[in-house]
Amino acid sequence: MEESTMKKHVTLVAALQIGFSTMGILGAMVVFFVFSFAGSFVSDVDVANEVMSFLGSFLPAMLLLLSLAGLIGGIGLLRFQRWARILVMVMAAIGCFVFPVGTVIGIYSLWVLMQDESARLFP
Repeated sequence: MEESTMKKHVTLVAALQIGFSTMGILGAMVVFFVFSFAGSFVSDVDVANEVMSFLGSFLPAMLLLLSLAGLIGGIGLLRFQRWARILVMVMAAIGCFVFPVGTVIGIYSLWVLMQDESARLFP
């Protein structure tokens, strides 16, 4: 492939990564509020309250952390930063477990970023 075509692919991967990460950030907020709301129904049961509190903070925090890493990687990818290519490849591999959308985005991202032509774009 020629360089301009590969630049378009890398830019598309960056846009997909930014979009998917933004959806993840919004999802983290939704999960947080859902667990907060659901926790009010089990506030009188100690064990259930502890489990809901743990899950209500752990799951959104992990989702937010992974989404922020993807967002930062996507922005760095738009600037053709070497570290961003590696970060997005890691995030794409993790995203492959988010079936079906994450799997498609992850496979496409890995395919684009592992090409020799795209590696040459990152100084």
